[in-house]
Amino acid sequence: MNLFNLLRIAYRALIRNKTRALLTMLGIIIGIASVIAMVSLGQSSSKSINDQISSTGTNLIMVMRQNQRQGGVNIGSANVQSLKEEDVTAIMRKAKYISMASPVISASGQLVSGSNNWPGTIQGGNTSLLVIRKYEVASGTMFTEPDVRAAAKVCLVGQTVADNLFSNGENPVGQTIRFGRIPFKIIGVLASKGQNQMGQDQDDIVVAPYTTVQKRILAITYIHMIMASAMSEDVAPQALNEVEGIMREQHKLKAGQDNDFQVRSQQEMLKMMNSVTGFLTVLLAAIASISLVVGGIGIMNIMYVTVTERTKEIGLRMSIGAHNKDILLQFLCESIILSLVGGVIGIIFGLILSYAASAALGWPYMVSTTAVGLSFVVCAATGIFFGWYPAKKAAALDPINALRYE
Repeated sequence: MNLFNLLRIAYRALIRNKTRALLTMLGIIIGIASVIAMVSLGQSSSKSINDQISSTGTNLIMVMRQNQRQGGVNIGSANVQSLKEEDVTAIMRKAKYISMASPVISASGQLVSGSNNWPGTIQGGNTSLLVIRKYEVASGTMFTEPDVRAAAKVCLVGQTVADNLFSNGENPVGQTIRFGRIPFKIIGVLASKGQNQMGQDQDDIVVAPYTTVQKRILAITYIHMIMASAMSEDVAPQALNEVEGIMREQHKLKAGQDNDFQVRSQQEMLKMMNSVTGFLTVLLAAIASISLVVGGIGIMNIMYVTVTERTKEIGLRMSIGAHNKDILLQFLCESIILSLVGGVIGIIFGLILSYAASAALGWPYMVSTTAVGLSFVVCAATGIFFGWYPAKKAAALDPINALRYE
């Protein structure tokens, strides 16, 4: 019997029991839709995180204070004074792969403008800080080197700070705000950047010369962090190693002695986040794949029922010349058609579901062509695997006993 006749017979057999066929495909539909949606959402979340990290610069390198341990207990880095301005100078003088670097000092407090106030963070840096962190000035200007040397009381504010302190729509540039008791003149407003990959508002920030924060607000002689920018994304790993070497030399650390600082790059964070999202995607896809197994078992059960119901038909076909192979292929075709049709419907539902979820979460919509192609293969394999035994049982029937079956 040729393939066309097998498909026609299988189609007619399935169409006679539309409701049963639809319910049988339901497990496959749910399984495939779940896998497609989970894989697509996993890729969408990964792309969203990558875009957000890239917006802060994948060539960003951070030197931070090392956490202290006391009696085996980690007590944090708040009181560590290991980073100095001289470290920034040494990095800029000696590092071949670093294009710019800035000391960073942060302080939290209450921002006040007239009757409005807002709890915020002021971050001090030099004139390179905005370029390193990929901030842009929407209006006004950036502070200058003379401002840094003079510890001038000038600042730039993020959009969130501007909206909350100047809620009546006034132009913040030229206005004076207070951070604690210290007045600051606003010389610029930063362009909006939205939330970062950790959900933090990047527009809730005030930027000032680091000397101002260091001397006028905190009254300290050390710095909290160093932010540097590698020449390019390609040389970021070499730049990281170079900075670590310079810092060890600056702090006079001997071979085998632990660092009293930490060096981190955005690429490390990118790899870590991709690793986490990749693992979660595989885990969720594996859980969703359980539905495929349940759907396959459903196909096997229905095919068993179908063989039992059509025993007399099988005996009649065998008596007029059908071979065992023809009977086997007939029921195997029915099983594969159920699986493939269910798979196609499942893929469509999965794509719709992932699109709706991506739109609701604000993630870029990603379609995994690998997952879609693999779904077709899995559907065919499911139909063959779970339909083989019932089909083989049908082919093994004795035609005389089958004709007598009631």
